Amino acid sequence: MAHPVGEIYLDTETQRWAEEVPGGWNNIPGFGLAVAVTWDAPSGFREWYEEEASSLVSELASHKRIVTFNGERFDFQILSAYAPVKGLYPKSFDVLVDLKRRLGHRVSLQDLAWATLGRAKSGTGLDAIRWWRSGDPALRRRVVEYCKLDVELLRDCVEFGRREGFVRIPATGRTMDVFVSWRI
Repeated sequence: MAHPVGEIYLDTETQRWAEEVPGGWNNIPGFGLAVAVTWDAPSGFREWYEEEASSLVSELASHKRIVTFNGERFDFQILSAYAPVKGLYPKSFDVLVDLKRRLGHRVSLQDLAWATLGRAKSGTGLDAIRWWRSGDPALRRRVVEYCKLDVELLRDCVEFGRREGFVRIPATGRTMDVFVSWRI
């Protein structure tokens, strides 16, 4: 399937847990960026580290659409510690926000990817923080691969939704089709 020109997918991983940051979940910029991964059709997957965060914000701003899963509440807030992000919000397509609006409740990327694609994430955000903090190059690489897989799962779920007109989520003992109009 052809991907819209000017569309970029984003996920971030952080250095700290909410409990370690003054203000916790009310101070998401304080979590610190460990790594971000983006995907767009011309460039493929790219890795961005803390020292490149302002360049990442500029790259995101250069696209017509930024696709995330909880990006408006989390990823953009992480990046706001490094550069102004106000201009990213009008370009945002946050899949979690759209699904929450349709369903009336949150759904996880893990549940969406498993029900829609039959594929699972490779860990959790807390795992990623532990791996990153270890300082072990192999575990840090594992964080990058974890983040990359999240972007891949998001991209593939959006592609499925665009192609089929629905995605699936778990519902008590079964899956439920959620009709979407993600033709952006």
